[in-house]
Amino acid sequence: MEFTLAHCNINVLDIERSLKFYDEALGMKEQFRFGAPESPFTIAFISDGRSGVQMELTCLNDRKEPYELGDNESHIAFSVADLAAAKAKHAEMGVICFENPQMGIYFIEDPDGYWLEIIPQR
Repeated sequence: MEFTLAHCNINVLDIERSLKFYDEALGMKEQFRFGAPESPFTIAFISDGRSGVQMELTCLNDRKEPYELGDNESHIAFSVADLAAAKAKHAEMGVICFENPQMGIYFIEDPDGYWLEIIPQR
């Protein structure tokens, strides 16, 4: 049996704010959306358009308080060909939350406090 990663999910407080962040910071575009205005949730799937892997952003429409994220040990990683250019862009956006120069990586934080690891393409 072979399994292929299809998507990962995170919960967000404001779907439009998150869609804007993921587009601006990582070039992730909305692919499709579920949930009518009267639905208790809105789900948007985003993708880089190349890898086939998607992220599912779930917004519970009546939730007002931030999610408890623990100690930020869980994260999603993104690779990029030009790490220096990506880092400069993220620094300009003010979203870098942790750097590890020895490993050549850094993390950015999304509007809901999720940490996203940025690594060089290998």
